[in-house]
Amino acid sequence: MQFEEGHIYHIYNQGNNRQKIFFDRENYLFFLRKMKIYILSYADILAWCLMPNHFHFMVLVNYEELPLDSEGFAQSEALANEDAGSEALAKGRKMRTFNNSIGIMLRSYTNAINIQQKRTGALFRKNSKAECITCSDLITPSFYNTNSGTQINIVDPEKQYPELCFQYIHQNPVKAGLASNVCDWEFSSARDYAGLRNGKLVNKEVAGQYIINFKGDL
Repeated sequence: MQFEEGHIYHIYNQGNNRQKIFFDRENYLFFLRKMKIYILSYADILAWCLMPNHFHFMVLVNYEELPLDSEGFAQSEALANEDAGSEALAKGRKMRTFNNSIGIMLRSYTNAINIQQKRTGALFRKNSKAECITCSDLITPSFYNTNSGTQINIVDPEKQYPELCFQYIHQNPVKAGLASNVCDWEFSSARDYAGLRNGKLVNKEVAGQYIINFKGDL
């Protein structure tokens, strides 16, 4: 995956051979803790949804690469202010890309699940996907389907695709028959936007710059 700072991406992957990746509630919560560690330093999360055999994130990338601290964790604070001091702090330190950080997160989760389930081998498909939804030349309109057909009649893609993606991610549990309402599914950011939970993963303030409406009654 390749990322460009200042753009929104839809990141997704599924279980290898469509197998389950979450086996109990604690698995979902463990994965969310991994997201906090490996994603938030690089990006603002605008929406997320974890399904039994796949996941979706919608993120605004702030840093494509970051220096690591002494314990090997990315430090966004080092580059928060682009001045001589932060540049000197980053210079000469080991760096990690956002792409690599996601890979480490998935491998770490896989290792834990393999121990839990007494299994071996890959848990996820080999390559995670990242669709840029604010890069007009990289938008894939056919990805977003509705009951009335494919959404392709978009006047302003850079403004309208973020909202389409936002709604698409939250509708996953309903379309899969796991919930009758997007807010009924515990493992997505829908409940946070509906005011039913005060989760710390999503940045509602940033999301509000791109998302006009939250459709919580679908």
